[in-house]
Amino acid sequence: MLITDIRAPKGANKKKRALGRGVGSGRGKTSGRGNKGQGSRAGRHFRAGFEGGQMMLFRRLPKRGFTSRNENPYQIINVSDLNKFSKGATISPDNLFEEGLIKNKDRKVKLLGDGALTKPLTVKVHRATESAIKKIQAADGTVEILKP
Repeated sequence: MLITDIRAPKGANKKKRALGRGVGSGRGKTSGRGNKGQGSRAGRHFRAGFEGGQMMLFRRLPKRGFTSRNENPYQIINVSDLNKFSKGATISPDNLFEEGLIKNKDRKVKLLGDGALTKPLTVKVHRATESAIKKIQAADGTVEILKP
């Protein structure tokens, strides 16, 4: 087989519709562009949302709220949330997902120090605050920081 033998699969190359070939063709005279105006001219160009000079919809509607460009990549867990687990358990993002404490087990998890912990646990998270680490260590537990 040579490179000259390779052909596009059947139906891959669609034949262009012939325009401006007489009134009887169904695409003659104005060639499907209607009559007059910017849309009928060569080199016509409309920016997204253009409404023929009328104020564009996205400019007419009120703007509400704020969307941060830097989405927080961390899912937040508090020390008090870890009391759900049994004594001596090893907690990872998978366990947190199964318990319904985080929504996505593929995203990073950050442990905050809000609340109290009553049992020793081994916690594996991507990031933890100093207060959270102190509270877990005070309950004879350990914190392991995972690499992303």
